[in-house]
Amino acid sequence: MTDPLPIICVAGPTASGKSARAIELAKELNGEVISVDSRQVYRMLDIGTEKLSQGEMQGVPHHLIDIRDPRETYSAGDFARDAASLIEDLRTRGKRPILAGGTHFYFDALLYGLPEGAPKNEEMRTSLEARSEADLMEEIRGRDPRRAERIDPMNKRRLVRALEIINEHGQVPERDRSVPHYEVEWVILNPERDELRARITKRLEEAFARGLVEEVRTVRAYVGDERLNELGLEYRVIGEYLRDERSEDSLLPILSSKLWHFARHQKAWLKKLSLP
Repeated sequence: MTDPLPIICVAGPTASGKSARAIELAKELNGEVISVDSRQVYRMLDIGTEKLSQGEMQGVPHHLIDIRDPRETYSAGDFARDAASLIEDLRTRGKRPILAGGTHFYFDALLYGLPEGAPKNEEMRTSLEARSEADLMEEIRGRDPRRAERIDPMNKRRLVRALEIINEHGQVPERDRSVPHYEVEWVILNPERDELRARITKRLEEAFARGLVEEVRTVRAYVGDERLNELGLEYRVIGEYLRDERSEDSLLPILSSKLWHFARHQKAWLKKLSLP
């Protein structure tokens, strides 16, 4: 039996065109797409996560989208398990697995495993959750620079968990393996700074025109404010507007700025890939 072909991983910052490129590859290579997105797994989160419509998928099957209620949680460990099962199934059916998305921590979990954890510390967690993402990120940079380079600076739940683990071990331990579990063919989309900033702003403008605020209002009514704040930047910031904590006019500029900051973090992760 011949060795299976490498899995294809399409990676890049937000608004870089990953979804469209993955569909092109799937049609060219008889593949199916596995979403590597920590929020597209949730139903109801459509506009804010830039989910493709069935028409935009162009008949290409997509996996790990709309598989959880937004009141539930979905972890990197869940993703690694589900993606590994899908890769095996696709290969059995003669399909090429094409993984595409911007949750780079999920790529790491699938390819290298997860670092050793630590028991939950509810007292510490309560204290950490009262702090801002920027403050938590600054502490992680000071205590574990290696982890700071790879963590999503906008995801408070992960920032809090990282500090729990750092408190237990001194730093977040290395992952299970140094060699990836799969042979990978990377497809990297990394637009230049000015082009990417323009794309981010344009996509946000289109999202607002499509009803992003109303989507957040609906999700907020379903999950509550605490959970809404865990569902990502767009949902947290628009939630602040819905609670009269910021003006409507502030939404586009603040989200554009914060998403650009996040994209810079994603670009830094791409630089660290050991590609031939």
